Amino acid sequence: MDEAVSALAARLARRLKAMGGTVCCAESCTGGLLSSTLTDLSGASEWYRQSWITYTDEAKHRHLGVPLELLEAHGAVSSEVALSMAVGARERAGTTLAISITGIAGPKADATEKPIGVVYVGISTPDGKKAKQARFGGSRQENKESFVSFALQIAIEQWDYLRAKDARAAEEDSEKREMLRMREEEARLKRVVAEAKAKTLAPWQEQDWRKQEGDRGIGGDVEWKDSSE
Repeated sequence: MDEAVSALAARLARRLKAMGGTVCCAESCTGGLLSSTLTDLSGASEWYRQSWITYTDEAKHRHLGVPLELLEAHGAVSSEVALSMAVGARERAGTTLAISITGIAGPKADATEKPIGVVYVGISTPDGKKAKQARFGGSRQENKESFVSFALQIAIEQWDYLRAKDARAAEEDSEKREMLRMREEEARLKRVVAEAKAKTLAPWQEQDWRKQEGDRGIGGDVEWKDSSE
């Protein structure tokens, strides 16, 4: 495998390890080349889980749950099927990330009018799914290697996008908590000021109403005498 492709695999591996993520693959035209590239890395068992090579429509349906209606409507080489392959693989493997590849490596395009060298890559994560298409020109082996390189690039891009999105969400959440804290502090200070002002305007609230020595007669019993006496 080309060193540049191996470097892409290593970049994805570092990202997965840093976040405790895992990956699985669902391949068609590449016949396991993506999985081979990933597992060529030492320590791959830490983040790589499993893969499927579903070369036929029946295999895609039976092993990944791709609906037959979807295959009939769009064909195996399509963004819809790439997405369904990725989602089916992730659901079955229980991984953080799933990568699917479906395309036409050549040199002939059997039973389809789609061009040789076209590929669709599907990405599935707990946050959602995405598919991208590209076209390459080369021999069968060159196209397969280009498909794998393209799939790794898309996987890295999507991973970085989601992590950046998570970081923004965390930052926004932190800002909201800080704003709420400031509002609560402002409300507390207003209460303190209001209480101090009320005490200033009505000092009698602080007075001790206990009876003083000179007031012992106040409020005592009074003997009433009839005036006729």
